[in-house]
Amino acid sequence: MTRAARLALAAVGAALVALVIAMVAGGAAFPRIIPGLPDAGPITRWGLPVSKLWMDAAGVVTIGLLLAAAMLLPNDKGLLGKTALGYVKAASWSAMSWAAAAFAAIVFGAADFFARPVTEVFESNYLTGFATQYSQGISLTLVVLFGVAIALFSRGAITAGAAAGLLVLALATLLPPALTGHSSSSPNHDLATSGLSLHLLALSLWVGGLAVVALHAVRKLPQLEIAAARFSRLALWCYVGVGVSGVFSVLARLTAVSDLWTSAYGVLIVAKIIAFVLLGYVGWWHRQRTLGGLAAGRHGAFTRLAVGELLLMSATMGLAVVLSRTAPPPVSLPADRAFDLLGFPMPPPITLGNLASLWWLDLFFAVVAAALAGLYAAGVIRLTRRGDRWSWGRTAAWFSGVALLVVATQSGVARYAKVMFDVHMVEHMTLSMVVPILLVLGGPVTLALRALKPAAKRGDRGPREWLTTILHSGFVKVVGHPAIATAIFIASTYALYFTPLFESAMEEHLGHIFMTLHFLLSGSLFFWTIIGVDPAPHRLPYVGKLLVLFVTMPFHAFFGIALMMTGTVMASGWYDQLGRTWGGPLLEDQQNGGAIAWGFGEIPTLMVLLAIALQWYQDDERQARRADRRADRSGKGDPELASYNDYLAKLNRGDSGS
Repeated sequence: MTRAARLALAAVGAALVALVIAMVAGGAAFPRIIPGLPDAGPITRWGLPVSKLWMDAAGVVTIGLLLAAAMLLPNDKGLLGKTALGYVKAASWSAMSWAAAAFAAIVFGAADFFARPVTEVFESNYLTGFATQYSQGISLTLVVLFGVAIALFSRGAITAGAAAGLLVLALATLLPPALTGHSSSSPNHDLATSGLSLHLLALSLWVGGLAVVALHAVRKLPQLEIAAARFSRLALWCYVGVGVSGVFSVLARLTAVSDLWTSAYGVLIVAKIIAFVLLGYVGWWHRQRTLGGLAAGRHGAFTRLAVGELLLMSATMGLAVVLSRTAPPPVSLPADRAFDLLGFPMPPPITLGNLASLWWLDLFFAVVAAALAGLYAAGVIRLTRRGDRWSWGRTAAWFSGVALLVVATQSGVARYAKVMFDVHMVEHMTLSMVVPILLVLGGPVTLALRALKPAAKRGDRGPREWLTTILHSGFVKVVGHPAIATAIFIASTYALYFTPLFESAMEEHLGHIFMTLHFLLSGSLFFWTIIGVDPAPHRLPYVGKLLVLFVTMPFHAFFGIALMMTGTVMASGWYDQLGRTWGGPLLEDQQNGGAIAWGFGEIPTLMVLLAIALQWYQDDERQARRADRRADRSGKGDPELASYNDYLAKLNRGDSGS
């Protein structure tokens, strides 16, 4: 048996042992069975967590293999090397195993859901009904489909870009099963959903990356020093992400500190916290000791420590599977339908004071805002330390946009936007038409290109090269065309509000995140093509920019007029369920929202006009200075000016002679 096979068996063994211990300690192994009530039986009781552990492990391995191929190992001008190609091919098999595990989870899940022995699941319509009609089954069905897709596309992937695309798809495949569990039924389901999503993404990159680096070390493959150093930098951010998201996930499910030792769910959380602290210590030891040893050619210590860390992570995964099968402590909730839908009580009647004081944490956009501010500040600091200058105006624009993003997504505006259409429209217009203007004027891509260092090896791709590749990709060239960007900016607004999409997005937290993120991204794309200071695939003349602006803004005015004239309430199913007892009628709110959309366009139009005027003036100044420099170098300036200077010189000589 090879060393790699022994490592895989040890990791599987550690995960299974942790799963068994956790199930026994948490009471899931031997639950109390009430006579007369249906029971799925012991096969399902053990088969479901084992199949989910298999599914999680296969998914993490797939992510780790694709991460190593795309990011950790160097490539040659975008083409994968021999070892990276081997990892992509291995990802094809692990993705197929992932799909098979998901199918097994569907079978055991159906038996558990309908409380039938697993042998009866294939009878009648239990299996197909669970897989196509219930959220838990639908999420597992998506894993089967996406897993097969990853397996098929991995067979032909030979570039780092293709591996990166498959990595993004694999990360997305992780989310559906987890988001239909306890997070969706948590009292603060918005915080629980966002926290769990970020937790899974960070954890899968961390565990998957470590698994492949440990395998790389055990097999004594080349370029281990490069892969380990790159993974170390990534692991630090993953560790922070796992810790922060884990804290918020716990806060969303537990109501008292005593729940940590008075409930089985809390005890499992404590066990995960201990494992998390140990993993942090091991990671610190890596950075302090073993990475230096790798650079000196001493691989033994790194390999031993990496294998030990992987076994600890595998055991933690077993704990996590049991935790997902363990019910959180019961919470006494108010009999309030609005609380069930919103995750918070219906706010009081709207006032300026309430808008300013009733803040509500949206973890996803809080992380987005923190990342935008932190990365930009890091870039500015690096340029300053290097002695380079960066425009204070761009910095002010960027941080103003981030601050406005925080206000729109975290303050009372975000809370009231879920219960009042007119406040929602204020949030929409701010995020799609004001925040993007400030962000694109900040020039983040230009800052990144100046602050990031080129890859150490010629032809390889570091962060700077990846950014350049994305800017020159065919996708960016298509969506960055002014006509396409304008069409997305206009058409998506009509498609959202005049179809059932708006109500669906309001009812689901993930749908609301995607809707809000679309506002921000579509607005940024559109204004990038008009006033963006960053490199763009298509550059319009200034007259063309004005033309695009004046053609686009009336469509938003027409949208507002259409809202004001509509006689039916949009998303009435959502607003009726909330049962708001204060404020005007729903149709009046909608018409007020239309008036806001109609009149709000004046603000961004003025901002863009000022930006275009300033950029036009600065461009003329640069061209004039450039022409002067060319004239100075050639020794030939303006003929009329030269003739006038000769005339003055002759007069001066005549005066001297006299």
